[in-house]
Amino acid sequence: MIYRVVIGIVLFTYVASGFSRTDQDQTPRPTFRTEANYIRVDVFPTKDGAPVSDLTQADFEILDQGTPQKVEQFEHVVMRGNLPQETRIEPNTVREMRSMVENSRSRVFVLFLDTYHVDVAASHRIRQPLIEALDRMIGPDDLVGVMTPEMSPTDIAFARKTTTIAGMLTRYWYWGERDRLIPPDPDDEAYETCYPQVPAFDQCADQNGVAAEMIARRHEKRTIDALEDLVRFLRGVREERKAVITISNGWLEYRPNTNLARPLACHGAPNQAPIGFDPRTGKLTGKDSNPVGASEAKCGIDRMNLSQIDNADEFRRILDEANAANTSFYPVDPRGLAAFDTPISNPAPLAVDANMLQHRITTLRTLAEATDGLAIVNSNDLERGFKQIVADLSSYYLLGYYSTTKLDGRFHSITVRVKRPGIQVRARRGYFAATPTAAPSKTAPSPEAAKAEAEGAAVTAAIGPLAGYTREVPFRAQAAVGWKPGDQPTAFVAVEGELSAAREFEELWKGGATASIELAAAEGPALASSRVTIPLGSRTFRVALSPTQPLAPGEYIVRIGARSTDATLPTRDTLHLTIPSQPQAVGAIWIRRGPATGNKEVPTADLRFRRSERAKVEIPTLATDAGAARLLDRTGKVLSVPVTTTIRSDADGTRWATGEVTLAPLAVGDYVIELSEGNNRMLAAFRLIP
Repeated sequence: MIYRVVIGIVLFTYVASGFSRTDQDQTPRPTFRTEANYIRVDVFPTKDGAPVSDLTQADFEILDQGTPQKVEQFEHVVMRGNLPQETRIEPNTVREMRSMVENSRSRVFVLFLDTYHVDVAASHRIRQPLIEALDRMIGPDDLVGVMTPEMSPTDIAFARKTTTIAGMLTRYWYWGERDRLIPPDPDDEAYETCYPQVPAFDQCADQNGVAAEMIARRHEKRTIDALEDLVRFLRGVREERKAVITISNGWLEYRPNTNLARPLACHGAPNQAPIGFDPRTGKLTGKDSNPVGASEAKCGIDRMNLSQIDNADEFRRILDEANAANTSFYPVDPRGLAAFDTPISNPAPLAVDANMLQHRITTLRTLAEATDGLAIVNSNDLERGFKQIVADLSSYYLLGYYSTTKLDGRFHSITVRVKRPGIQVRARRGYFAATPTAAPSKTAPSPEAAKAEAEGAAVTAAIGPLAGYTREVPFRAQAAVGWKPGDQPTAFVAVEGELSAAREFEELWKGGATASIELAAAEGPALASSRVTIPLGSRTFRVALSPTQPLAPGEYIVRIGARSTDATLPTRDTLHLTIPSQPQAVGAIWIRRGPATGNKEVPTADLRFRRSERAKVEIPTLATDAGAARLLDRTGKVLSVPVTTTIRSDADGTRWATGEVTLAPLAVGDYVIELSEGNNRMLAAFRLIP
């Protein structure tokens, strides 16, 4: 079996004094660039309803406004949920939460609980299946927020732990309000006070049903407005795909109804001033004589306004804005297979009820289909429906391209095609192009601002590859480029690999393995190679590749194949390296020591450590001074945990600057070791797990 593994090399940033180095001397930018014309597209290809996981970059074609585009970025992303809660690091501040949301490797979910259109029993019944589905779906870098129609999107607090999300849902334990006998909303109560139900023979009987329609229209209006606000908010949060799991019975899409604004026997037309009786003076008055909270004037104004709403038009606008915002909806009807729409206590005629039920289901399906989501409706098997959503959101392709179209500020349509026949493709429909004036400003920032920005970008770049540890892979590798000291320093490449100890790969590596390593130019023959044996009981190796000919600056590829003793095909991996024009290190090698290694130092390509271990990072160097080292958290804050530094020279002529830290004082999370050599700053990130 051949496994395709996506491996990220830890990014290192060298920053010279004053942060004024030229572009040629800087480390390459992170994978995702943010020029005004750079567009990212999430693609969900399926065949017979199942995700397709073996496509390559060459299989995709992107059209922007009908013009073919060159795919510059390609990645197949497979997310694993159902991970220990301790591996999911919560944001501690609003700023940190926003930074996590903006991370292109994180998925963002919003649970929209449509309180107005879900009954109490259904809201309680769906709570546990919903939490279980999120637990299966959410990876350690994903974020989930909860919103209701009464909330502003800016009040959403995004979290990573399903225990935290369960706590949010506990606040809305019985959050459905559709069938509540006592309206919890003061405005709803006011409508019922203004237009109460009276016997059919009463002179005011023409007001029967007015309050109920006003309440229904107001609820739907508030829900539609909240969804529109949410889509606009998510558009400003990040460009990457956002998923809104909407728990709702659906909507009727109320249109203008002049009959609702008709004059009533006991109230007159909605825009007329109320006529009342003042008991203190015994005279007629224009003031309202209704109880507190039931203003006749306000009820009349609301009745006029609600009679004129057009939710159908606004609903269509939401679909357009969702596509522009790269937001997909996954609506779920918690009623399951519903037989009737109206409650038994107040049923509508059968034909009317059936039409209402069908219209609600249609709106949910339309919401999903028009935004490339999935609708779970007309099914009593909610668990199966959630599994479909989990499968849909757990495997996708991330494509990026530089648009050749104009920066005109208008909506640009995107079409994604797969050349392989029989595959259905769902992807974002388009985007709003930037304008020339929206391009990044060329005004030079202040030295302090430039320094802070550079430091923050360096830490973010170093931590970025840790997103690849949300899923298990059979084999991982790390590589570093260094220079051997001498009158004419020569470049070398160090490679370390590690077989996975995950349970799903125990059978694969049970008998040990052999590994072949090959270094080649990006376009050219092999320059150096090595072959190692990984005996039974061991999982790692480390080799140095030193070609007979000096390595010129440029792009290089390291191809690694690890094959178990009883396998016919190897597990392959490819690392891309850049050798700079000046003798400076790129990449790093890691070592762990702890109870699992018999308290011996063992090379590791897995950047996940435990508190019982010590982590050591080694970076090739030409310096003879160990320099200084610090430990930073994921925000760049310096921690008081000491980092021990040394300089080590190996028998093959290589020299290494090392930084070692004891992990026991640290909490679960992402950290960065900073090594300083003179004016150069080198960063290496690792993840601490339970």
